[in-house]
Amino acid sequence: MHPEQTTNSWAFRFSRFVEHHGTVKLSLLFVLITLIFTIGGSYVIRVSFGSVPSLEDFLSAVILTMLSAPWILYFFSELVKQLELSRVHLKEVIEELESLREEDVLLNRELQNNIKQLNFEIEQRKDAQLEREKVFKELEIEIRDKSEQEIQARRLSTLLRSIIDASPDLIYFRNEEGKFAGCNRVAEELTGRTQDELLGLTPHEVYDEELANQVARSDNEVLEKNISVTEELWLLFPDGKRRYFEMRKVPFFDHEGERLGLLAFGRDMTERMKAEKAVEKASKDKTKFIATISHELRTPLNGIVGLSRMLRDTELTEEQFTWISTIYASAITLGNIFNDIIDLDKLERDKIALSYKTLSLETFTAELSSVIELLAADKGLQFVSNIIKPLPDFVQVDGTRLRQILWNMLFNAVKFTPKGQVSLSVSATVQDDNKTANVCFDIQDTGVGIPQADIDKIFAMYYQVDHPDHQSATGTGIGLAICKEMVDRMNGHIEVQSEVGKGTRFLINIPLQISEKPRVREELMVTGLNILLVEDIELNVMVAKALLEKLGQNVDVAMTGGDAIEKIRTTTYDLILLDIQLPDMTGFDVADTVIQEDLVMQTPIVALTANVIKKREEYLQNGMDDIIAKPVKKSRMITVLNELFGDQELLPTIEIAKKEPSSVNPLTKTMDLDFIVTLVDTIGHEMVIASLGVFKEKIPEYMETLHLSLTAKDKDDVCSQAHKIKGAASSIGLSRIQKIANQIQQGDHPTWWKNVHEWVDELDAAIAHDVDGFDDWIKTQNFAE
Repeated sequence: MHPEQTTNSWAFRFSRFVEHHGTVKLSLLFVLITLIFTIGGSYVIRVSFGSVPSLEDFLSAVILTMLSAPWILYFFSELVKQLELSRVHLKEVIEELESLREEDVLLNRELQNNIKQLNFEIEQRKDAQLEREKVFKELEIEIRDKSEQEIQARRLSTLLRSIIDASPDLIYFRNEEGKFAGCNRVAEELTGRTQDELLGLTPHEVYDEELANQVARSDNEVLEKNISVTEELWLLFPDGKRRYFEMRKVPFFDHEGERLGLLAFGRDMTERMKAEKAVEKASKDKTKFIATISHELRTPLNGIVGLSRMLRDTELTEEQFTWISTIYASAITLGNIFNDIIDLDKLERDKIALSYKTLSLETFTAELSSVIELLAADKGLQFVSNIIKPLPDFVQVDGTRLRQILWNMLFNAVKFTPKGQVSLSVSATVQDDNKTANVCFDIQDTGVGIPQADIDKIFAMYYQVDHPDHQSATGTGIGLAICKEMVDRMNGHIEVQSEVGKGTRFLINIPLQISEKPRVREELMVTGLNILLVEDIELNVMVAKALLEKLGQNVDVAMTGGDAIEKIRTTTYDLILLDIQLPDMTGFDVADTVIQEDLVMQTPIVALTANVIKKREEYLQNGMDDIIAKPVKKSRMITVLNELFGDQELLPTIEIAKKEPSSVNPLTKTMDLDFIVTLVDTIGHEMVIASLGVFKEKIPEYMETLHLSLTAKDKDDVCSQAHKIKGAASSIGLSRIQKIANQIQQGDHPTWWKNVHEWVDELDAAIAHDVDGFDDWIKTQNFAE
């Protein structure tokens, strides 16, 4: 049925009518109509049956109508309501259907368009599919190439990681926040943590506070200033070993130039430090060796020079005088060669110091010429000395160094001149200020000469001319090099002119200050002194004793340190001349002993030594009041005596009651024998030997750590190691090692840094000597008896 026909049916029309007039009105109307119909019906029925209608008939009809009408009305109302709802719903459905129909038409049209579009897109997709297949093939080839590259990259990455881990260097990476982002195997060993455990940690979470602050400070400098930084650190490994690293930190960027953090590379330089320390120790050992040689060679040499000089002043035949002069010149030559060796060592340690004093150039030249004349005469050469005036009377110069320079030049001239002559000319040009003069020393010879190719090389250390004419007279190769260094230090220069076969000329120009006051030889101001001469070489005793007695002094002699101490204990001396190198102890030991016993409160001690290695201040710091160098010169002796006693009235010598020398076991200086005996009684002989074995096993490790800590300037660790060594030594009675270690552990000592290196050297020497001595001694003892 068409929707319009449905809505125009009588039911829908009646429903609209009811809706229009209202349900209440129509309900009342319906009740009224029903009452009328009931009353009328009752009347018709009664009349039809021939009965007369009564009031009861009408009442019953009305009552029945009133009872049934509400229900009928309720049903009728609900029916109408539902009918109206159905109508409204139907209308909405119809409208919706109509809308759907129109929409369907539109969708159909759109579908047609979409189908056309789809067909078009299908064609395009077919073309695109062909293009994609082509691209996929190209991409597959590219992916395959990239895969091979990635595989290669992974291999390279693995190889790089293996190389980094195999590197002995410390390598790590920190991000912008200063946290660990990667490291190698050495860094893992250093921190005691794996790379995964280190990731995300800061230096303060890995290192101790002091090291963390230092690391963080340099890291911040790299990141803040965007620069590379190099620093040196002592790093502590988990096993307690310290290693010295040179760290290089650089900012790290990606390929786009964005900074990611910093890379750190650390090279373990501990072995280098040990090597440098070994070189330093070797240098010290060499210096000690030269000092020893200085004493051992100079001592007999001084005797030869002194006695030959004294013999020349006696009545001799011409032949004897020639012999003595040759001995004297030879001894002087040997002494100057040794001076070169000493100065070579000083140059290497940069300890050459010039000492300017007033000197007469004429007197100086005459003294030097007298010795060179002896050397020249010994070879049958003529020596000519010429002083060209005007010449300043006195100049300020280091006479010892100048003598050494001219001696080397003149000695070489004599050595390389087979015949003819050697000459020395001295001239001077006074400057405009009349305060300085350019002094020229002109040395010429008629010798073999120097090839032009070698002239620029002769001042090189250890260089020797490779020429047949020079083979007959070779030398050390250090004399000219030292001369050049000395002249340079005096602000002078050397010029060389030479021709092979005709000779050589050296022009030495040195600017010197003119001295206004001439040097006056001092006169001895005091005599009758009681002097103790402590010297172990009889030749030196003979020379020094003769010199002192000629100066009017009283001389007592001791040839050992022990003998000297006993003499000082029993006799009061006005002066002690103390040799440093004695057979039983050093002169410093003697001085320390008598000072500790308050035996020399008013007695000066003057070092008498051939050791020219040490400086004067070093002797003064060790209890000496002055120093006299060997060979002993009369002028120096007079100067020292005048300085010490020139303004004092001598006190009479006071004899002190002689003490009986006590018998002292020398082992008591190194060991506490009473303690060791008690220890043996307590734990047994074999246990003491076993304890000593443990000490010998552990002490190298202790000393290595102590040396490393000292090199790192870690005072706390040095003191800690010294305390450990002290405790170990005291536990077995090594008293000297204990005493030295106790000195080292006193880190609050005001001169600790000044003395600690010397103390450590003493400790090394004591360990090397005392441990083996204790071992030998303890094994020979029979404590059971």
